[in-house]
Amino acid sequence: MNSLVMNPTAIQIGDFSIQWYALIIGLGAWLAYRIFKREAFKMGMKEDDILDLVFWGIMIGFLGARVYYVIFRWDYYGQNLLQIFNIRGGGMAIYGGVIAGSLALIYLCRRRQLQLIDVFDAAAPALMLAQAIGRWGNFVNQEAYGGPVSREFLSRLYLPDWLIEQMNVAGIYHHPTFLYESVWNLIGFMMIISIRHRDRLLLRGEAALFYLVWYGLGRALIEGMRTDSLYWGPVRVSQALSILLCILGVVIGLYRRKNGQSYYTENLRL
Repeated sequence: MNSLVMNPTAIQIGDFSIQWYALIIGLGAWLAYRIFKREAFKMGMKEDDILDLVFWGIMIGFLGARVYYVIFRWDYYGQNLLQIFNIRGGGMAIYGGVIAGSLALIYLCRRRQLQLIDVFDAAAPALMLAQAIGRWGNFVNQEAYGGPVSREFLSRLYLPDWLIEQMNVAGIYHHPTFLYESVWNLIGFMMIISIRHRDRLLLRGEAALFYLVWYGLGRALIEGMRTDSLYWGPVRVSQALSILLCILGVVIGLYRRKNGQSYYTENLRL
């Protein structure tokens, strides 16, 4: 066994174990909460509302991520129904979490009489950072990688040995697509933060639209490289959805610019 390959178990006490994947996802969720809370406070939201939005958004999001994955792998889960509940065995889909979490936020905003457009804007940079961090859980588990490449190819990317060797799965090196997406999301996060610091640059709602366009574009390109995509017939589901969301974000953004929506002012910057 290669000594540079990480053990996916972070803590083992008897039969009890905690996986690195869970710790990394937890770190991403915590940082996302801190960012969302900071932004939401600037928009005048109350702490109780913020806590409810975060709690239910994350809980329903995790449920949606599992349901989405199970639906598009029903050929397996339909024959193994009990495995649906075996989340420790893997099987979560980001888009399922985003869709379900968004529906939870829509419901809570209507119930609490909150401005949905502001909530989505506050959530956009938080979600982008959470996804950038969460992809490293895939790294530890040696999943969400791309097609075969040579070790020389990975070395030319100036990657450290410990990362290169983690991409050695069953003796074959693979594209670190988790890394491509993580870096893409981190760049997107920094861009949102930078743009939001400039007065009268973004319209209300455009941080959320930026997320749709930026993440959609990157995911569409990277998804085509992966070996574990969810399919609907011959179509890569996440790739098709990414393209759709990217186009939708551009169209809505152009329409809103043409029809003159309100800007964020100095006191609403991140």
